[in-house]
Amino acid sequence: MKIIETQNAPAAIGPYSQAVITGNLVYTSGQIPINPSSGKIEATDIIGQTEQVIKNLQEVLKAAGSTLNNAVKTTCFLKNMDDFAAFNEIYAKYFTGNPARSCVEVSALPKGALVEIEVIADLLG
Repeated sequence: MKIIETQNAPAAIGPYSQAVITGNLVYTSGQIPINPSSGKIEATDIIGQTEQVIKNLQEVLKAAGSTLNNAVKTTCFLKNMDDFAAFNEIYAKYFTGNPARSCVEVSALPKGALVEIEVIADLLG
């Protein structure tokens, strides 16, 4: 198992890694919409927060040697399922390979985020 860390995405806010590689897969931890430059959630709506989450995931996957195009499964957590249509519009722009996905509403996310996404992806090869 190999631990993945990059300064181009938010540091883990607990006792976990940004991602790990095992075999031919990379497993990302859930990313929330923290801007890695400021260390804060700057976007206030689901569109801006989803964009930031995906940027963070792109950087973690890049550090692991993969991309969003290699995603095989995502798990998405929304604070409010009423945001689903707007979230899905942004998600669809980036996850063009149509990976398998679960999307659930949760009562709360770290730091008051509206969205969190984790990815399992193939390594480039």
